[in-house]
Amino acid sequence: MIFVTVGTARDFSRLVKKADEIGKEMNEKIIIQRGNTRYTPKNCNYFDFIGREKFENYIKKADIVVTHAGVGNIITSLTQKKPTVVIPRRKKFNEHKNDHQMDIAKELEKSERIIVCYDIERLEEKILLAKKIKIEKYGNERCKLEKTLKKFIDGVNK
Repeated sequence: MIFVTVGTARDFSRLVKKADEIGKEMNEKIIIQRGNTRYTPKNCNYFDFIGREKFENYIKKADIVVTHAGVGNIITSLTQKKPTVVIPRRKKFNEHKNDHQMDIAKELEKSERIIVCYDIERLEEKILLAKKIKIEKYGNERCKLEKTLKKFIDGVNK
């Protein structure tokens, strides 16, 4: 099962539409948490919002997690040892007020623990790549990820 989550911020129709399109083509169950997205999936199961415990259960059950570049979602996914595909929200598509998610994705990509999809048309390719990844152990990586984020934030604040 592929779990797609867009968080709780603005509309992210670009990701939800593409995941729904892929759901029609792939022989794979896709469940979408669409949040405030206006687009309604036609080919995939979906919901808008759920509590944290249910959310984490979806991640536990997933073979792959596809998420926006929200740090909380990324850390939760990696803590559960899930291959994670990250699609940053973009200012130019009115998905966020700035491009901080691009900055976060680029920085976290250096850890080689996530796959970043910068071009939504390549999402299926990135999902197929994620299927080949096996995250053996996350353990200390949370500390490494937090250090990477702190370094990034410190750089922004300078």
